[in-house]
Amino acid sequence: MALATVHDRYTDEQIAEFHEQGLWTDDTLFSLIEKQADSQPDKVFGTDGTSSLTYHELRERVLALAVGLRRRGIGPGDRVAVQLPSWTEFFVISAAIARIGAIVVPIMPIYRREEVAYMVQKAGAKAAFTASNYRGFDHAKMFHDVATGSGLLDTVVVVRREGELHGDSVDLDDLMVSLPRAEADAEIGEGVGADEPFVIVFSSGTTSRPKGCLHTFNTMACGARLLGKGWNYTDQDVQFGPSPVTHTTGLVTSFLLPLTHGAASHLMERWEPKEGLARIAKFKCTACVSATTFLQMVLDVYDPEVHDATSMRFWTSAGAPIPASFVEAARTAIPNMAVLSLYGRTENITTTMCTLDDDPARSLTSDGKALPMQEVAVVDQFGEELPRGEEGDIAYRGAMNCLEYIGQPEETAANYTAAGFHKSGDLGRMDDDGYVRVTGRLKDIVIRGGMNISVRAVEDSLSARPDVNQVALVAMPDPHLGERVCCYLVMHEGNPVLTLEQIREHLLGEGMAIQKVPERLEIIDALPTTATGKIQKHVLRADIAAKLEADQTDEAV
Repeated sequence: MALATVHDRYTDEQIAEFHEQGLWTDDTLFSLIEKQADSQPDKVFGTDGTSSLTYHELRERVLALAVGLRRRGIGPGDRVAVQLPSWTEFFVISAAIARIGAIVVPIMPIYRREEVAYMVQKAGAKAAFTASNYRGFDHAKMFHDVATGSGLLDTVVVVRREGELHGDSVDLDDLMVSLPRAEADAEIGEGVGADEPFVIVFSSGTTSRPKGCLHTFNTMACGARLLGKGWNYTDQDVQFGPSPVTHTTGLVTSFLLPLTHGAASHLMERWEPKEGLARIAKFKCTACVSATTFLQMVLDVYDPEVHDATSMRFWTSAGAPIPASFVEAARTAIPNMAVLSLYGRTENITTTMCTLDDDPARSLTSDGKALPMQEVAVVDQFGEELPRGEEGDIAYRGAMNCLEYIGQPEETAANYTAAGFHKSGDLGRMDDDGYVRVTGRLKDIVIRGGMNISVRAVEDSLSARPDVNQVALVAMPDPHLGERVCCYLVMHEGNPVLTLEQIREHLLGEGMAIQKVPERLEIIDALPTTATGKIQKHVLRADIAAKLEADQTDEAV
């Protein structure tokens, strides 16, 4: 399968401009590792719950693995899947893959046979790295089975092996080949440049089948460079990474961001909020980027008499709009820590963000504005920019766009406007100062009797209640009006369950239009989310549709 090149997405003039602006550079992933290893070899770069890597150790292990991969016949242009928990081995493996000019295909550890086989096949992966038995699931056996049924995947490498290998699988340690530096470089070859394909990241699946987004190193690293400016990032920072390192958020903010700035990174392989606070204190973490749900869970357990979060400079919530009431609560609980908002996508890393230099109130009322030298517009269905204040599709144009959705040329083309903006499918409004507020998703709106209902304001209103933990509104099918609004609610522990009538009274008391008031209520223990914390509304829509169908069947009987 042929992949798009940087020239398929950008003009020669744009490429030259990005390099002149410093958005893109000639640095590759491995050259950055080399620079840091030369300047601060003994500094610990990466840690997780049980292991650590200095910059020197990182460089040496990358070279040893790169030699081993070349001897297995893996080289430039080959795709290599990596499904691992957030372990420091990911730093070594992904950098070794990049060093030989192959393409990293990160896969989150929550995925199982159906999704993994789809991604492996879609990406055309020739090799794969995976865990042994992790959290009661045999990932190595799954990849062995996937490889058995694949015409291309022929090398499965097991990390932190437990027990016997399956079939022809290889232990990671056995793949390492330590050679003198000159010999290693000669055997590995030159690799590829920063504008060549670097990674295929699959979207996290909040709709249906995930799409494979192809990025160069520069289109991803540009995000790390610009984010660093917005957060005043330095080599003294220690990134806290509860988000999976095999997804865009973790890959950029737990690896590329600290690496670019010569900082350090702590990975948390299994999320638990009290343990997260303990790790922050132990490793003196200063920064975090995660879905809102992670910080929400931290606040639920945070006790200033027990937990020390004084090292934290900022926590940026991404993946979903942050209710203003939540930002205020977080700032009150941990006053020394800035709470910022960010709206990002796998397709273009960061669309908008509130920086440390912004008025703190901006994170209460917006999801930020475009990063320097990047452009964001709110467009209509024809791709034309709308007047400020009007709701439309949030679209991005700049140096962080993926080259394509692999194997989906029609969908790739359909998402671009005539002016070259990439449409997100997310609804939002832009104010006169360029700050954007995400209001919902085009596919998540409820069309009730021909009226489009954006549910964001309703969700924000309910989220502000002290007895409500999480809320999500989705469309449910209706034979007369087409769709009606269904509310899924998670209560804070110990609070009485709200009724539909109480919700109605609350929303009408807030001045909400009657059409936006939910007409069905489902109380559940937790909302379905992706590993990055995004609410899977397609799961909720399917759930309510099935319940309505079951109700009709029962009535018929």
